Amino acid sequence: MSHAYLHQGKPTSGPLVLAVDLGTSGCKCALVSFDGTVAAWAFEPVELYVDGVSAEQDPQDWWQAFISAASVVCADADMRKRIVTVCCSTQAECTVCVDRDGAPLGRAMLWLDMRGAQAIARRLRHRWFNVMGHSPGKLLRWLRLTGGVPAQSGKDNAGHIAYIRDHEPERYERTYKFLNALDYMNLRLTGRYCATPDSMLTTWVTDNRDPHRIRYDDSLLAMLGVERDKLPDIVPSTEVIGPALSDVIEQLRLPANTVVVAGAVDTSAVAIGAAVTDFKPHLYLGTSSWLGAHVPFKKTDVRHKIASVPCAVSGRYLAIALQSTAGANLSFLRDRILFHPDEFLSDEDQPDVYEILNIIAARVPPGSNGLIYMPWLFGERTPVDNANLRAGLVNLSLGHSREDIIRSFMEGVAFNTRWMMEPFIGLLGRDPGPIAAVGGGAQSDLWCQIIADVSGQPMRQLENPIQANTQGAAFLAAIGTGALSLSDLPDLQRHRKIYEPNPGLRALYDERFGIYKDLYRQLAPIYNRLNQSPQKGAVHVSK
Repeated sequence: MSHAYLHQGKPTSGPLVLAVDLGTSGCKCALVSFDGTVAAWAFEPVELYVDGVSAEQDPQDWWQAFISAASVVCADADMRKRIVTVCCSTQAECTVCVDRDGAPLGRAMLWLDMRGAQAIARRLRHRWFNVMGHSPGKLLRWLRLTGGVPAQSGKDNAGHIAYIRDHEPERYERTYKFLNALDYMNLRLTGRYCATPDSMLTTWVTDNRDPHRIRYDDSLLAMLGVERDKLPDIVPSTEVIGPALSDVIEQLRLPANTVVVAGAVDTSAVAIGAAVTDFKPHLYLGTSSWLGAHVPFKKTDVRHKIASVPCAVSGRYLAIALQSTAGANLSFLRDRILFHPDEFLSDEDQPDVYEILNIIAARVPPGSNGLIYMPWLFGERTPVDNANLRAGLVNLSLGHSREDIIRSFMEGVAFNTRWMMEPFIGLLGRDPGPIAAVGGGAQSDLWCQIIADVSGQPMRQLENPIQANTQGAAFLAAIGTGALSLSDLPDLQRHRKIYEPNPGLRALYDERFGIYKDLYRQLAPIYNRLNQSPQKGAVHVSK
């Protein structure tokens, strides 16, 4: 039974994009005009399966969630007949194995899945001498050609494929193509096997030195140990990859001439929706979090795990720094500590829990009365790549309350954001000015202010921050169909408010940030000892 229900947006006129935002929590579908106005949207949750260091979702669940949410937004006949194209934005670093008929061979491995850590380590390391866990020769080749290197945590597509090849050889042999989530959705929409430069990026087998010509490299394929014919052809994010299949047209009652534009993974789509001008950064606050900015160069900060990599903008790279869990900390607090979602009869009956958390946290002074929270629920990516890190609450006493704990969670994510922001700004080589705040977490006025105060950087909250993915997908569709050009986008990226750092809090947060980094240095060895042997026990999470 569908959980999706219609959210009305603003009135629009003219053509509409059926924009798809497939995230870890579920699938949102929106009808968006070419100027980024969201006319209507609906959301359908998708189940997440976590077992130790395994994190999976069923691709069939993705598709059913899409059909459910899309059916809701397409129910209005007047708006439905204005749809001209479908375009997807999806979570990245998901690996789907499909057979020759396009059928999934089991569940997809997600960006949280760390089973491939040992398998990719065997491909990264030299027998006798290594630099930061890498064979010097392999490290130099990966960095020179791609701008990055497979994650030692095994969380990316390279780690997933290495794991499947080493531990599930039968599944590997049966796999016709390894697809990312975006590639799988496009296959279901058009019947075409293809990938975009950003969806294929973290397989780390493409030569990215020329942003106009991203292509597979035989030496990188050999180092990973995957055959070229098991990977889809690469197309630009703005390419019209075909008409929508007839069964999709019939099921959603779309206009017969509806086409599909290739789209992008979430990091690239958000960047299109948030800020396309070179060196203008954005901060995405969702289940995970990242800093991104378009730049005209390929550059890598190996020490801090930051790189500029191929993206949805032709001829440009996206500098990006990834944080494993951001909003997931608040959903963890909501679902595992405060109460369980099943306590409500339906989604409509649920209060806006996040707004309640904002109200509660606002009662507490900056600094959370001495509490410091480390938001590493599932390891970390930037500025340290350590799968063994875990969350922690430090300095808790009998004098503290739930208000202190809730605010400390928000401040902990802000500390981690500042931690990755410092080397990120260093890679850009300039003061970026106000940072665009997007994603569900950026709807919180309090959280935007906390991040501004902790980081010392102004935060520019977009007019509709939760819709950045769908707006980015709509802009890509508009460019792909010729309705817009890239130069049109800055005028369409409107903001609601700018949050300036409070200079009176600078000394407090500088001190706490120093303690935060000290806690990492002292606790990392303990976490490494505790989590070298993953604990088992399946956890099924519906979001």
